[in-house]
Amino acid sequence: MLNDDFYANLPYVENLVDLTEPDNFVAVPDNWYVIITDITNSTQAIAAGKYKEVNLIGASSIAAILNIAGNIEIPFVFGGDGAELLIPSSLLAKTKEVLVAVQRVARSQFNLYLRVGILPVSAVIAAGFEVKIAKLRVSENYSQVLITGGGIAYATEFIKEYSIPDIYQLRRQSKLLKADFSGLECRWQDIPSRHEEVLTLQVLAIAHNQEKNHQIYRNVLNKIQHIYGSSQDFHPIVPGSLNLTFRSKNLMAETKLRADSEKRLAKPIYLLQIKLGNVLGWLFMSFKLVLDGVNWGLYKKTVVNATDYQKFDDMLRLVISGSVSQRATLLHYLNEEYTRGSLVYGFHISDRLLMTCLVFERNGRQVHFIDGAGGGFAEAAKALKERMLRKSLNWRTFLKLIRLRKSAIPYNL
Repeated sequence: MLNDDFYANLPYVENLVDLTEPDNFVAVPDNWYVIITDITNSTQAIAAGKYKEVNLIGASSIAAILNIAGNIEIPFVFGGDGAELLIPSSLLAKTKEVLVAVQRVARSQFNLYLRVGILPVSAVIAAGFEVKIAKLRVSENYSQVLITGGGIAYATEFIKEYSIPDIYQLRRQSKLLKADFSGLECRWQDIPSRHEEVLTLQVLAIAHNQEKNHQIYRNVLNKIQHIYGSSQDFHPIVPGSLNLTFRSKNLMAETKLRADSEKRLAKPIYLLQIKLGNVLGWLFMSFKLVLDGVNWGLYKKTVVNATDYQKFDDMLRLVISGSVSQRATLLHYLNEEYTRGSLVYGFHISDRLLMTCLVFERNGRQVHFIDGAGGGFAEAAKALKERMLRKSLNWRTFLKLIRLRKSAIPYNL
């Protein structure tokens, strides 16, 4: 039985705090699949100054899969150096093919290795976890999936840390396949923080039951609002901070990804095209033109409204703009909760943001992935895992904590 419209038919929730209400979440069909991608050794790549390339390749699997999905609505989460997606079985064969092509481009054009794992939701359930989702309305052009149940955390660590059976691995294709990255763009300058700094934050509740974890997340979100104000107050981007870039160096990552590498002049031609496109975009926005249904005077506001600065995928991930003193107050609270054993957290500080855009329609469907410059999410994840180790808590014991039910299948990872 096909259930391709499962995600499209989900009702919306309106606020991130709704993630603390279990009734808002619905189980993903067990014939769907979890896709996990991440760049191995991303920390070293970021240290070498390749954080823009890491972000771009992290988003590339999302773009490639959405382009084969067509009218099927697919839930996804951008993680900085990788992504998580959920797909119906009808897309599995094409997804495998296109992800092999994404891996090839990552290696040949950027010298980055994109690890990919595909795990059936049924296998996640058999291991004693759940994959439940809700759909958060972010703007009229973008909705963000919220994921709970421990299944994504399990799938991620299973794929990253353990020997994966052949059934869950991609096989090399004999023919050279190509991925369609249409819509994937990196055409803005680095975005300065609207306040003193950018805080990239990850928080993982580690209580022994789901109800307590929901309360922990609710408390964290309430504390953030108490310190920083409303989400509009700490939103990391405002329209006035967006400026298109014309530097070849800043546009080269997109050029290498999307230009046909087999054609000798493809890259310089593509680079020239996007520079000209940016010139036109600057003119359209400066003179507030309305063309083909796009109000360019409001386009920057459209971009800001479709950013993914708040998300939840078995942990809370936020990009916040605020002051040094606000950050100190929040970290003091988080450290107290960490000492009590309620949560672990990781963070990264920067003075600016990176934005990687996925634009299918200028006046319609689009999402703008943001990350703290210098490897925000990747560095925050590293810090979170270091705190786990200080608590003598590794992913195996954490996964045991968040299992939601007993399973007849032994827990042997």
